[in-house]
Amino acid sequence: MEKFFVGKCQYQLWFVLLISFLLSLILLFFDHSALTGGDQNNVVTILVNNFVNAIQDHKNKTIDCTVNSSPRTTASSTTYHNSTSESIKNTNPGRQVNVTQEKNEPIEHISPSLDSCFGRYIYMHDIPRQFNEDLLKDCHSLIKWFDMCQYISNMGLGPRIENSERLLLSKGWFATNQFTLELIFHNRMKQYKCLTNDSLLASAIYVPFYPGFDVGRYLWGFNITMRDSASFSLVKWLAQKPEWKRMWGRDHFLVGGRIGWDFRRQTDDDSDWGSKLMFLPESNNMTLLSIEASSWNNDFGIPYPTYFHPSKDIQVRQWQRKMSRTKRRYLFTFAGAPRPNSTVSIRGELIDQCRSSSTCNFLDCAHGANNCEDPSKVMKAFQSSVFCLQPPGDSLTRRSIFDSILAGCIPVFFHQGSAYAQYVWNLPKNHTTYSLFIPLNDLKEKKVLINETLLRVPKKEVLAMREEVIKLIPRIVYADPRYKLESLEDAFDIAVKGVLERVEAVRREIKEGKDPSIGFAELNGTKF
Repeated sequence: MEKFFVGKCQYQLWFVLLISFLLSLILLFFDHSALTGGDQNNVVTILVNNFVNAIQDHKNKTIDCTVNSSPRTTASSTTYHNSTSESIKNTNPGRQVNVTQEKNEPIEHISPSLDSCFGRYIYMHDIPRQFNEDLLKDCHSLIKWFDMCQYISNMGLGPRIENSERLLLSKGWFATNQFTLELIFHNRMKQYKCLTNDSLLASAIYVPFYPGFDVGRYLWGFNITMRDSASFSLVKWLAQKPEWKRMWGRDHFLVGGRIGWDFRRQTDDDSDWGSKLMFLPESNNMTLLSIEASSWNNDFGIPYPTYFHPSKDIQVRQWQRKMSRTKRRYLFTFAGAPRPNSTVSIRGELIDQCRSSSTCNFLDCAHGANNCEDPSKVMKAFQSSVFCLQPPGDSLTRRSIFDSILAGCIPVFFHQGSAYAQYVWNLPKNHTTYSLFIPLNDLKEKKVLINETLLRVPKKEVLAMREEVIKLIPRIVYADPRYKLESLEDAFDIAVKGVLERVEAVRREIKEGKDPSIGFAELNGTKF
């Protein structure tokens, strides 16, 4: 390999000597023509033009004479190259972008139009397997009283659904568990087109930890030492990496398959719930994406996984058309179970009103009913209704919100934190375009009747809201990790875009002397 480069350099030396000789010859012609005049001036012009073209052609073919058989590491946006030209490569296999880099020109001056991944590169940490893949080996114990093994199949999508009643499409449907988001997201990230092995190129850094699977093993009957062990080990591992030290983790993000509060235990009492992952000093700098965000400003809610994971754009379009044409025999549906031990729950009131109305369809999800564990029954109930009631459950949000949107059913919310303050990247800011809101206290104080309230909505507004809900479907589903949608952005794409914008905003705040790692998220100027 070394002889090859030396040979090329010798070739260039002979080329320089030849060019020098030709230049001398041209000058002699020029001197002679200046004395004698005539048509020789045209000959001089031709020689000069050919000389310039030869120089330019050779410049474009210049080869770096550095004798080094090892590959060059691509520099960051502030690193300068010493070679005449450099090929900047995306380390994602099968994709390469060639960009001519002039001597001593910083990469940040390269036009973004030359690289479709400019500003969108993500580096994924190669963390020890104990933080992700090894957790799946003991899938029987990921959640107490519930076997998760079948649900981690198909890259976290779960078993395929048989379309026995023709309620669904023939492809793209899985019995997906609501707690498998971190596994689905990780598998999607492996296929992300702007994934890079060069962390210096990355605008954000992904930590493929499975915090929900980790803490889920120890939520019942274990002390806080067990619940926090992996979290402490992970941040210790991260803090030693050079990628961490560039922004002290402020460009890092991770995904949690449980609600954000499951990772924000506020005391060190064994009786308290969850892990302390997001209250560790290092975690204050990282961004957490979870199925429900807490009130801290580095938490962001992204959709729960639904049962639909399309592999092609056409599957999404077909499903949207199907939902647009579906006849809905019920005015509203409630799928859920009562919370008799909760003094703040309105579920009992909703169930009573639903059962007393001929326009309501109640899908009983009480323990032992199994109705809400059957994807076909859930989708059938939502497809048959104009409105779907979405009260808070054990927390402010519920997976049912996204199942109902998937079915083209207009969600009815009773608390601002159930969706409006959560999924700011995925759902419209103008909440009235796709949903209805009934204040929770009005229902508790029996000031409203659901049936009468929904009947008062003009038909024209109902049709407009349903159309908007159906438009949202691509934004709230996660495509099959083994494929990629061509023209549609799914929930994964939107989450990645949100993270990149978030990290860029953090960079700006740091430049302005602000501390972006503290504080609460706000909704309309008020903390939630």
